[in-house]
Amino acid sequence: MGFFSPGSSRNQYLGIWYKNISVRTVVWVANREIPLLDSSSVLTIINPGIFALVNGTGSVIWSPNMTGSTRNPVARLMESGNLVVQDANDKYGHFLWQSFDYPCDTLLPGMKLGKNFVTGLERHLSSWKSSDDPAPGAFTYRCDPQGYPQNFLSRGSVDLFRTGPWNGIGFSGRPNLKPNTIYRYEVVYTKEEVYYHFELLSSVVSRYVLSHDGVVERWIWIDQTQEWDLYSTGPTDYCDNYKRCGPNGNCNTGNSPACGCLSKFVPQNQTEWGNGDWSNGCVRRTPLDCHNGDGFIKYSGYKVPDTRNSWFDRNMTLRECEMVCLKNCSCMAYANLDIRNGGSGCLLWFDELIDIKELNVNVQDIYIRMASSELVHNKKREIVAVTLALLIGLLLLGISLIVYLRKRKMNNSQLNREGILMHKSKHGYIDKTQKEDLELPLFDLTVIADSTNNFSINNKLGEGGFGAVYKGTLEGGQEIAVKRLSKNSSQGLDEFKNEVICIAKLQHRNLVKLLGCCIQGEETMLIYEYMPNKSLDNFIFDQSQSTLLDWSKRFHIINGIARGLLYLHQDSRLRVIHRDLKASNILLDIDMNPKISDFGIARSFGGNETEANTNRVIGTYGYMSPEYAIDGLFSVKSDVFSFGVLVLEIVSGKKNRGFSHPGHHLNLLGHAWRLYEEGKSLELIDEALWDSYYQIEILRSIHVGLLCVQENPEDRPSMSSVVLMLGSEAALPQAKQPGFFTARNVLKTGSLSSKEATTTGNEITNTQLSAR
Repeated sequence: MGFFSPGSSRNQYLGIWYKNISVRTVVWVANREIPLLDSSSVLTIINPGIFALVNGTGSVIWSPNMTGSTRNPVARLMESGNLVVQDANDKYGHFLWQSFDYPCDTLLPGMKLGKNFVTGLERHLSSWKSSDDPAPGAFTYRCDPQGYPQNFLSRGSVDLFRTGPWNGIGFSGRPNLKPNTIYRYEVVYTKEEVYYHFELLSSVVSRYVLSHDGVVERWIWIDQTQEWDLYSTGPTDYCDNYKRCGPNGNCNTGNSPACGCLSKFVPQNQTEWGNGDWSNGCVRRTPLDCHNGDGFIKYSGYKVPDTRNSWFDRNMTLRECEMVCLKNCSCMAYANLDIRNGGSGCLLWFDELIDIKELNVNVQDIYIRMASSELVHNKKREIVAVTLALLIGLLLLGISLIVYLRKRKMNNSQLNREGILMHKSKHGYIDKTQKEDLELPLFDLTVIADSTNNFSINNKLGEGGFGAVYKGTLEGGQEIAVKRLSKNSSQGLDEFKNEVICIAKLQHRNLVKLLGCCIQGEETMLIYEYMPNKSLDNFIFDQSQSTLLDWSKRFHIINGIARGLLYLHQDSRLRVIHRDLKASNILLDIDMNPKISDFGIARSFGGNETEANTNRVIGTYGYMSPEYAIDGLFSVKSDVFSFGVLVLEIVSGKKNRGFSHPGHHLNLLGHAWRLYEEGKSLELIDEALWDSYYQIEILRSIHVGLLCVQENPEDRPSMSSVVLMLGSEAALPQAKQPGFFTARNVLKTGSLSSKEATTTGNEITNTQLSAR
């Protein structure tokens, strides 16, 4: 670090450059906007402990804007090129100020290009005015946090070049920048900050520079030639110019002219397009008709559109992503967020698709919304391909003796299955008309007995009104949970029928998987996948276990339950209302992924049915919505209410029923509502989360939870809206007073069983607690 004069200029600046490189290469300038006119200036410490550049007359030319003060300031130039100011007695590496937070035109290894959402600090590159003048020039290069992050090169307020979003491996629009042995780079996005950075993987010297003429360049020092070698640049060609071909336009340098429309799109103004004015871009040749059905077509080999008007979720599957986009008429396209390992996450585009470039490689597939009529040709082609494959497969199967033997074995198995079902129907277990719905593998009783060590007490996981649950291990090592119906439980019998018929047709990562059943002799059992971490209530309501669930795990669980309910309400073959969503019915696998379980009292609907009325209220008080507990009316909004209770319980670590507070007699919902109205929602959180929670995320979760438990069902959001609200930063509506705001005498029992008396109107018959 020292004083230097750039190019042919006689002005002096305080700067940092490489020590062991023969060509002086300045990477940072302190007083870039205020040059020194002579050599009388000094870098010193002035009272009260301020690091400053002072000219010959004693005027402060430049001084860092330090976040704290100290009586013992020390300035140190690190080997990384970072100039830092810290307390002389600091042993923990805390900086009062560092030059890495204020880049000029050069990004060095370890520097961050992006924004800190907590402090508001934004770091970007700004070019020199010229090779003789380091003052900020016309060009900037930044990591834009709007929507899903991507890097932008701009001149003033005009965007010139976009890298495309980060896809887990690189930038969508820079396929030539591949993993290498010289450096590694990535975009990091957390709740606290988003930034682009790189680190060197070898002893090579490399820097990333924004030149004074507006080109982003990576340089590598070559010892043998004692020169800087240009490794990469951006933009690279005509089609890298931002939105060159307008909305829905596609730029390809191999064509003449370079601009064209995406397949199934046409120019918005044919005359302007023919005259070389592509600014208005293209439109779909068949207009969308969201309410009567749209679909998606996959486009491969393109730089994906500008993501500033996008929404994303890291945990969704591509199928879930498609369904969310399909249900929102403003959603124009979707893609995987991360292309590694087959793809994961969800990225949605809203409004027009801007700045698309055709690449010579396929980096990231994008699925663009189209009218259903545009999908006919594609579907015909798929049907032909599938039909051909089936014919070939059937031909091979027909001439195979092995398949013949297997078919005969399957037929025998089916006869046994029907015999068992007919036998059970005589005893009242499964009636004959339901056997077609029992689309599950049948386990032999001896297999289940062997797997559970003959239903040993040591294998017992728990017991409810239906009977006991045992852990088992099949011969191949697969662990299972066996739900054994009690011979004396009519409640369990009804639940068994309902659960077999209902859950057998449901498949989702956030629903517990039913592997099969066993119906033999007097035994009736359900076989599930085994959940090693048992149920959610074992964690959040236990003082020692709750410490194992930090906020990131709890938020992951909240989102998983939300996606499971969304599947039940909208995406499954039949709309399913669970009716008994609670912490003990949320099971956790080995990775703490939530699985909704216990569909014994669930109800399914077809067509456009959304609600029903029952004269037998079954469920668990504390989670039941007012309209269901009092009037027997249940709908998807009943489950939304239960979900809201669950969210508040997960955040607080307290049960809704049984909650007590020295200052009032409200339940957990009432307590959360009071804190919300007083602007003190953070007081609700579990003590176990004090060291791990993200303030913005937890406040949003509490807000969403309160929206879900509003008294009027019409005021509660749908689960599709809940999933979007949890994953975005958009403003939320004001929550209204929750249902069951105060403790009520009508809610004194812990749970209702199917043995309860029939009720009509607004009457409720209370019974003793009967565990499920």
